[in-house]
Amino acid sequence: FMLNDTQMKPTVFLLTGIPGQEAINLWISILFFSMYVISMMGNSVILFIIKTDLSLHEPMYVFLSMLALTDLCLSISTMPTILGIFWFKSREISINACLVQLFFIHSLSCIESSVLLSMAFDRYVAICNPLRYASVLTTPRIVRMGLVFTIRGMGLIFPLPFLLKRFQYCRDNVLSHSYCLHQEVMKLACSDITVNSIYGLFVIISTVGLDSLLILLSYVMILRTVLSIASREERFKALNTCVSHVCAVLLFYIPMIGLSVIHRFGGSSSPLVQILMGYVYMLVPPLMNPIVYSVKTKEIRARITRVLLR
Repeated sequence: FMLNDTQMKPTVFLLTGIPGQEAINLWISILFFSMYVISMMGNSVILFIIKTDLSLHEPMYVFLSMLALTDLCLSISTMPTILGIFWFKSREISINACLVQLFFIHSLSCIESSVLLSMAFDRYVAICNPLRYASVLTTPRIVRMGLVFTIRGMGLIFPLPFLLKRFQYCRDNVLSHSYCLHQEVMKLACSDITVNSIYGLFVIISTVGLDSLLILLSYVMILRTVLSIASREERFKALNTCVSHVCAVLLFYIPMIGLSVIHRFGGSSSPLVQILMGYVYMLVPPLMNPIVYSVKTKEIRARITRVLLR
């Protein structure tokens, strides 16, 4: 027997900022807003420079522009609700708005994972098979890869909002992040969530799991090729072209895998650790990627310097 009011779906979910830190909410909001502005500007500058400079219309930079565009969209998807909490104490989000937000967050995360895989493939071909680089990574092929990544990311995530929409939500409707995630909303349902749990795990394994494994494999082959180069200077030069990509991979996968593990198995972990890991996952990659690529990529750095000195 279940009371009728427990069958009712809540009209809204409540998002959470950083519990216990309300006294410094203003300073936290200034920090987050600064990170948001820097990431928006940084990724926009990368896109502008690659688009306007014909010498940068090479596969490596096309993939970098895909990464910047994905990071830009990811920032736009999360920041309104994050800043809404800290600036206006606006914690409420409707079910439909929550489902739309989680669709974009998870889709863009899958797409970013695919872009990082394509960048690893770019480095593999450039180092292990340089003579075939131009014939393998043609513009039409890169465009097709971009379309496949987008369709894969959106296609795999598309069922999630509908799977969540069918549930009855009779539990506490408070989410532990400042934005909506599938794992979080799923746990608030009082229905059987087995299908969602299995499908969510399948999505993680077939995107992040598979992509990270293939990236690791590509770097094993890159290292094998680099170590066979006789000249120490040439070895260093070849590895140096991979540093930016390795940083981007670590910035993306470590927080994402950490957050997934905490959500699934970290029932006894501190809620603050989970919340902070969530902010790192959402805010740090879009902020750091343009900085890393601007510092480590000579061509990008030179174009930015030229634009600033005009």
